[in-house]
Amino acid sequence: MSGAAMRRIVIVGNGIAGVTAADTLRAGGFTGELTVVGAERHAAYSRPALSKALLRDELSAHELPAPGHGATELLGVSAVSLDPEQRRVALSDGRGLAYDGLVIASGARPRTLGGGERERCVRTIEDALALRSALAESPSVVVIGGGPLGMEVASGCLEQGCEVTLVSEGQPLVAVLGEHLAGVLTDTATAQGLKVVTTGAAGVTDAGDVVQVQLRDGAVLEAGLVVSAIGDVPNTEWLADSGLLVDGVLAVDSRGRVGGRSDVVAAGDVAAFPTAYGLRRVPLWTSAIDQSRVAATTLLQGDDAPELTFSPYFWTEGFGLTVKACGWLPVVGEPEVVDGEPHSGLLRWRHEDGSGTAVAVNYRIPIPRLRRAAREA
Repeated sequence: MSGAAMRRIVIVGNGIAGVTAADTLRAGGFTGELTVVGAERHAAYSRPALSKALLRDELSAHELPAPGHGATELLGVSAVSLDPEQRRVALSDGRGLAYDGLVIASGARPRTLGGGERERCVRTIEDALALRSALAESPSVVVIGGGPLGMEVASGCLEQGCEVTLVSEGQPLVAVLGEHLAGVLTDTATAQGLKVVTTGAAGVTDAGDVVQVQLRDGAVLEAGLVVSAIGDVPNTEWLADSGLLVDGVLAVDSRGRVGGRSDVVAAGDVAAFPTAYGLRRVPLWTSAIDQSRVAATTLLQGDDAPELTFSPYFWTEGFGLTVKACGWLPVVGEPEVVDGEPHSGLLRWRHEDGSGTAVAVNYRIPIPRLRRAAREA
């Protein structure tokens, strides 16, 4: 079905990918019936802020401007199945939505170690507020996961006066950032009192007054609070019988189309898309925005829509450091210091394929200039 013939478009997901898709559809001239389905009862918000500013009592940091897309919003309800041939989405409240075009932006959920309610995560507003409230009593905290989220949570816990141990599979942040940048952040964190255990976690157990974390070497850590940040799981279960998954993966083409269909696109954390390094899910804020703009435009324009040209942008903050990166990560070897010092300044790496990555560590620089620095590598 061509974009001009579409009268009803359904967007499953009210995160930044879903909101961006809705705004893009309206900006592209779609005036028909637009429905957004959101599993959370809240309006869309900035998820990255939950592990950064919100843990530091900046209560409005997660808020986004009110949407202007004028869609019908069905909040607090989830999609439970999809029949792409009948073009119908079934919802958890028993309703069904017919569509001419569908945007799948159902996101992801935290991966856990099976510790039940005593194993906390930071994915939703409720998660972040509950954690911040618990930190008011300054409990000892074990954070499981040595990626950016785990380090951000650990930083927030330290700022609240807690004794914090980070459990990581090897050195924190190496797999994401590379040895140089990981070393800068980890050295700063440990200097501020963060304890790091690099044997990895095997499980979490409720032991009454404390929570126990079993390590892979057999040792056990006890704490008043355990927070897991060990990755995510894409929300694709509702698509199990749709025929759209390939080996359990929701794969899209360079224009966001699923399974070669012209009426179904996907974007955000749920989708794996073509990159220079193969088909990948890239669960980053800017990735979701870039993908959803292309996918929504494809619903309206088909092959006339531009293909996704993805330029990674990553940022994290914690322990008094802010790191912003344009280009593919992790980086290998020592950086070229464009300005400042190796541990605080504008840094650059050149890759074997001719591309570059520019990184600003506690260095004020507009994002367009940082992207330009990466291209000039």
